[in-house]
Amino acid sequence: MKIALLGYGKEGKATEKYFLSHFNDVKIDIFENETPVELQAHDYTSYDFVFRSPSIPPLGLANETSITRFFFDHCPCKIIGVTATKGKGTTCSFIKALLDSGGHDAYLVGNIGVPALEVLDSLTETSVVVYEMSSFQLWDLNKSPFIAVIGQLEPDHINVHGSYENYLAAKSNIVRYQTSHDYCIFYQNNPESVSLAELSPAIHRFSYPFSIPAAVQSAITLPGQHNQNNAIAAIAAVACYLQLSPQDYLETHQAEIIAGLASFHGLPHRLEFLRELRGVKYYDDNFSTNPSSTRVAVNAFPGQNLVIIVGGRDKTNNADIPEIYDILKTPNIKSIILLGESGRELNNRYQDSRFLPVSSLEQAVSSAQQIAENLGPNSIVLMSPSAASFDMFKDVYERGRLYQTLVSALN
Repeated sequence: MKIALLGYGKEGKATEKYFLSHFNDVKIDIFENETPVELQAHDYTSYDFVFRSPSIPPLGLANETSITRFFFDHCPCKIIGVTATKGKGTTCSFIKALLDSGGHDAYLVGNIGVPALEVLDSLTETSVVVYEMSSFQLWDLNKSPFIAVIGQLEPDHINVHGSYENYLAAKSNIVRYQTSHDYCIFYQNNPESVSLAELSPAIHRFSYPFSIPAAVQSAITLPGQHNQNNAIAAIAAVACYLQLSPQDYLETHQAEIIAGLASFHGLPHRLEFLRELRGVKYYDDNFSTNPSSTRVAVNAFPGQNLVIIVGGRDKTNNADIPEIYDILKTPNIKSIILLGESGRELNNRYQDSRFLPVSSLEQAVSSAQQIAENLGPNSIVLMSPSAASFDMFKDVYERGRLYQTLVSALN
């Protein structure tokens, strides 16, 4: 067997490990650090499989596949797939917490950071997989999950997909190949989510948000209405897995639901509370890489004085700079610390006395502390970049880790 790996990140390494452990005669060639044009130029006709990493556009080869496609072909159990522009990781984590609370053999994989092939050998027919699915993982998927959850969709990754229409077309594969026996859950307040749900052949469709008992609502400890909605989507998904309506699930499994929701305290770098120092609270929202997620983060702190750190590499070639500035007009944002490429673009386009351009994250955190403490108790320092990290960091995790290290060192 001969395999080509296009890209050698987490999924590429997991693919190599899986095939080397399952086959004695496998030969694996790795194509790393090449552009899509360079990858397209190779001759792959001698390969049995060409595995595409998520960020590499499909090449249209007959022998081309991906971890996601291979996993869907070989998974022995039901899959709950979740996609959205933002919030899909939190929704998946809520689903996993609810399934764990109910004693199910549940696995969380996908875009959240666990390559699906790492768990494939552990699965049985009675297991259940929760799969966080990005547009890159859905790009060329030719099967859809038993339960598809579609959260809020907004423009993202346009620099890779080329257009919002192409981005939505990739997302649509989460429902496009469902059957009438499958389930589709969609966010009723987002036209794109509604439109994608209409593509599903599934007879069983549920919209969210819907009302939940006060005791269940109080078990959700994460701030913001968006996290309430993520939890409600998770309740609907687990209800469908149990072949119950959401309301029947809430009535018959309330204690289990409360325990599951209460056990989840949030993902790193998603509006994560870090510490309180001299009355100032520090939050890490480094996974906010577009305006919509920053808007959600800002709206989670109504009436509180905000010092916000914004900026990085814009994913729309600066087309969304006006939208970012519109968010920054929110009255309770008292100071705006500008970092990176989009920070410079904001500073060049707009005159705002609240702007403070800085050249490093170290300078940003130090300045934010001084400004917030001068604003007085109950102030918030929020890093919500509204941009990708690649202008200054390897990835969003590196940026988030450095921010957390700097905040923890404040005295």
